[in-house]
Amino acid sequence: MTKVKLSVSIATFNEELNIGDCLESVKNIADEIVIVDGKSSDRTVEIAKSYGAKVSLEDNNPNFHINKQKSFDLACGEWILYLDADERVSHNLAEEIRRVIYMSSEEIEHYQKYLKNRQLFIRHQQLIEERDGIVGNQNGEYNAFYMPRLNYFLGKYLKFGGVYPDGVIRLFKRGKARLPCKSVHEQMEVEGKTGWLENDLIHIDSPNFKRYLERNSRYIDLMVDQLKKERLSKDIFSFTNYVVLKPFFWFFSTLIRHKGILDGFPGIVFSFFSALRFSRAYFRYLRNS
Repeated sequence: MTKVKLSVSIATFNEELNIGDCLESVKNIADEIVIVDGKSSDRTVEIAKSYGAKVSLEDNNPNFHINKQKSFDLACGEWILYLDADERVSHNLAEEIRRVIYMSSEEIEHYQKYLKNRQLFIRHQQLIEERDGIVGNQNGEYNAFYMPRLNYFLGKYLKFGGVYPDGVIRLFKRGKARLPCKSVHEQMEVEGKTGWLENDLIHIDSPNFKRYLERNSRYIDLMVDQLKKERLSKDIFSFTNYVVLKPFFWFFSTLIRHKGILDGFPGIVFSFFSALRFSRAYFRYLRNS
């Protein structure tokens, strides 16, 4: 049996507009493609199978990390590259992935020391770990890699406002990383060291405003679920925090401190609506509880 070096794992649901471009971007580096589909009603599965993907149908759980983890469990590769359907692997990133998975531990260690944006990546990872806790440890081999993600929003790739490098773990050794499947915003659990790749993962997040509002509304629903779990009080203090303080701080932090205004109109819109999610979630929470 041929050894599978790299598996590409994706969880999908009604992604016929995205899945073809996603799989096209990895067809030359994937030894196998594993897709867990939430019983899509469109052509997602048909398109995926046209690329030779192994497709498993599951219920479409609101916490889509559950189906992502299932796709990892079905993969046979020594390494797993996991993607969302609206992400694209650039040619340079594809070449980098192929090089890294064939490097020895010593070569990877050397590679990490000379990344062109090493200091930026280190600072960003520190912010991630301040928010989510330490990811991985400093012992053993490099078993998982962050990628800088370049987000496409309303016709522009955002580089400011705290949006870039938007580090996400997407490449890892099978069995050495997993999703806890407790929260949509959770970080991966990694056994061993985490490193970085230096080429951008392209994220076609919101090519138009309608798409953005749909995605934003889904995330707000998840925020509401979290507020319910926390049993947030419905007093004047919570009102002030979620309707005034959090939106105000977030808007000016992303727009001014993190220079989101340099991204022009898309940067301003992104800062405004990402700030507005706190008050929208709070009012939705009041209506639904």
